[in-house]
Amino acid sequence: MFALCLRCPGQVGGFGRYQWLHVTLISFPGLMMASQNLLNNFISGMPAHHCSLPTNHSLHNLSLFYQLLRVFIPPDSSGSRLDRCRRYVEPQWQLLAANSSANLSQLPTEGCLDGWTFDRSEFLSTTISEWGLVCSLRPLKQMIQTIYMGGVLTGAIVFGGLSDRFGRRSVLIWSYLLLAVLGCSSALSPSYSAYCIFRFLSGMAVSGIILNGVSLKVEWIPTKSRTIVGTLTSFFFTFGQMILAGLAYWLRDWRKLQVVVCAPQFLFFTYSWWYSESARWLVLNRRSEEALKTLHRVARINGKPEMVNKLTMEVLHSHMSKEIESSHSSFTAFDLLKTRGMRRISICLIAVWSETHLFPFNLFTCSPVHLFSFYVSIYLMQIIFGAVDFPAKLFALATLSFLGRRVSQAGCLFLSAAIIFANIFVPSDMQTVRTVLACLGKAFTSASFTTVYLYTGELYPTIIRQTGMGFVSTFSRVGSMAAPAVLILDEVLPALPSLVYGGAAVLAGCFACFLPETLNMPLPDTIEDVEEKCSGDVETGGEGT
Repeated sequence: MFALCLRCPGQVGGFGRYQWLHVTLISFPGLMMASQNLLNNFISGMPAHHCSLPTNHSLHNLSLFYQLLRVFIPPDSSGSRLDRCRRYVEPQWQLLAANSSANLSQLPTEGCLDGWTFDRSEFLSTTISEWGLVCSLRPLKQMIQTIYMGGVLTGAIVFGGLSDRFGRRSVLIWSYLLLAVLGCSSALSPSYSAYCIFRFLSGMAVSGIILNGVSLKVEWIPTKSRTIVGTLTSFFFTFGQMILAGLAYWLRDWRKLQVVVCAPQFLFFTYSWWYSESARWLVLNRRSEEALKTLHRVARINGKPEMVNKLTMEVLHSHMSKEIESSHSSFTAFDLLKTRGMRRISICLIAVWSETHLFPFNLFTCSPVHLFSFYVSIYLMQIIFGAVDFPAKLFALATLSFLGRRVSQAGCLFLSAAIIFANIFVPSDMQTVRTVLACLGKAFTSASFTTVYLYTGELYPTIIRQTGMGFVSTFSRVGSMAAPAVLILDEVLPALPSLVYGGAAVLAGCFACFLPETLNMPLPDTIEDVEEKCSGDVETGGEGT
C-alpha cells in the first residue's frame, strides 16, 4: 500500500485537497513566467524615430513640424518615409518649394550627431529609446534576448543538478526570491551592460522556477490525473501572455513594466514555504523519515487520517527496497547517456526540445518578421497569439488522453512543419493569410510545448529527473539562441530560413516517434525502471503499453 502511495502520492486521498492546493499554488507563478520570455518585445520595442535636429534649429514652436522635417531629414531608400539614421548637414529649405527639382542623393548628409527623436505614441519609454539602440547599435536590441536565453540555458544546467542534490522545493523557493530581486533590480539599471547582466541572472532564475515547478507537480499527481492536470495548469502561461499585453499597453514604460512583472515573485516566495518536498525524492535520497512525515501531512490535509497508521517505516522499507538500494549511487548528466534506454530517450528529447524552442522564438522575438510584421498593433497581436493557446491546449489534452504522448508530440511537430512550408508559397502581400498561418503555427507549437514538458517529466526517473530536465532544456535554449542566426540565411534565399525551420520540425517529429509511450504508466523511480520499460517497448515493436 505504501508503494502505491509513494509511486502515486494521490493514494493518500486521491487527487484531494492537498493536490489541488499544491498544483494551483505552483502553477500560479506561470502567469508571470510567460512575461519573462516575451518581455523583450515590449521592454525593447522599436519606436519610430529620426535624427534629432541641431540645437539651433528647434521646431518645437512650429505647427507644421512633420512637414518641415524633410528640410532636415532625407528620405530613406524606399522614398516613402524619412531616414532613421541620417540628416542633412545643412537645412534644405528649397525642398519646401512645390516645384523643387533638387537631386536629393547629392545633398550632403551626416549621422545623428545630436541623438534621436522617438515617437511616443506606442511606447513612452523603452531600452531602445533610453540607450539609443538604433542604427549601428540596433543589433544590441536582439542581444538582450540572446543574453537572457543564455541565462536560461545556464540555469537549466546549474539548477537541474542542484535540485536532484538538494531537493525540488528548496531550489524552487530560492529561485522565486532570485527572480524577484534580480528582476526588480534590472528596472534600476543605469546602463545597457548592467541591464544585460541582470537579465542573464534573471534567466537562470526562470529556469529554476519552471523546471522545478514541473517536477514538483508531476511527482505529487496520480498517474491517471497527470494528463489533464498538466494540460490545464499550462493555461496559466496562456493567461500570462494576455496579461503581459494588457500591462504593457497600460504602462508603456519599460522600467515600470519590468517591476510589475517581477514584483509578484515576492508573493510566490512567501507562500512557497508551504510546499511539501517530493516524497519520491526524499525516499530516494535516504530521507525516509521526512518522506513519511510528508505523506502523513498530505493524508491529514486530504481528510484521510486513517492512512497515518497504515503508512509506517517498516512498510516503506519493505516496498521500496529496490529503489532505496539504487539511491546509494550518485548520478550525473553522464548517466543520461550511459545505458541504452536512457541514451535513446535523451537523444530523442534533445531533438524535440531544440525544435520546440527554435520556431517560437523566431516567430515572436528573433525576427523583423515577427509581431511587428503583421500590420497589427503589437498589443493586439500578443492577445491574439495568447488566445490561440486555448484551442491548441484543448487539442493537446484530447490527443494526449486518447492517442498518447508519442503520437501527440510527433503530430504537433509534423503539423508545425506543414504550416512553415505552406507559408513559403503565400505572397507577402497576403497579410491575412500569413497571419492566420502564423496563428496556426503558434497553436501547434503551444500544443508541442505542453506535451514535451509533461512527456519529459514522465520519461526520466525520479533519481535523475531534474538533471534530465535541465540537460534537454539546455539544448532547447541552444535552439532559441540559434534562431537569429538562421534568419540571416534569407540574404542567400528568402525561403531558406523557413526550409531550415520546417526541416528541423520534420526531423524532430521523426525522433519523437522513437520515444516510449507513457500514457497511464507509473513514473519511473530508477534507471533500471526506465531500462525495463524501454526493453519491453522494443520487444513489442514500439507500441508501448
